[in-house]
Amino acid sequence: MKVATWNVNGIRARHAQLVEWVAREAPDVLCLQELKATPAQIPDPLTTLSEYWSFWHGGPKGYSGVSLHLRRATFPAAPKFGHPTFDHECRTVEAVAGGVRWASIYVPNGGKDYAAKVAFLRELEAWARGRTEAGEQLVLCGDLNVALTDRDVHPKELKAGAIGQRADERALLSRAIGHGLVDVTRALHPGDDDLFTWWPPWRQMRERNIGWRIDLVLMSEALARSVRAAEVRREIGTSDHAPLVVTFERP
Repeated sequence: MKVATWNVNGIRARHAQLVEWVAREAPDVLCLQELKATPAQIPDPLTTLSEYWSFWHGGPKGYSGVSLHLRRATFPAAPKFGHPTFDHECRTVEAVAGGVRWASIYVPNGGKDYAAKVAFLRELEAWARGRTEAGEQLVLCGDLNVALTDRDVHPKELKAGAIGQRADERALLSRAIGHGLVDVTRALHPGDDDLFTWWPPWRQMRERNIGWRIDLVLMSEALARSVRAAEVRREIGTSDHAPLVVTFERP
């Protein structure tokens, strides 16, 4: 089974790239973030991708927005999509399918309203705790806008107190992960200090691989044990983020 997550930084600007890549990559589960479009603005043929059950959670006034897509061949029964109570600004969509709760998540950047980011992370931690205590298997994917450790930021981008690198937000996200979840990319690449998913869109930072690792796939421990690969598709698309693809044995 293959799960993919990608912050497209504007679905209208990237829709042709996305359609071509999805056809080639063929993920069973696809999570998108930062759509920057209302549902009515989602361009064809995305709204007619018959291979997937889809929920487009378009952001207000072309801001934010996430989506979740489950391949019909993998999940024959139509899933019920929903949103946890901490969802605001169209930042989270979830569904239970195949005995797993899947979620596409876009944590606020925090640059304009850091308190809102902290509140979101606190609610995410409480939600992860509750779902794990209920015995659910979880796969949370998305742009979490926190570099968990200094090694998740290129040395040239490290800055004490920078939002996305602050100790308090790292602690909150780490506590959420601590409720039975595994950061599978880091688990498979424990010694890779050049593993990034976002690059500042200037001075050829992407080509030079001077970036941050802020796009994650978090999986319940039982599922994480079956992960076979976790790969950043740095060559894909013109977003400032690259897709992250995780392959694991189907539960």
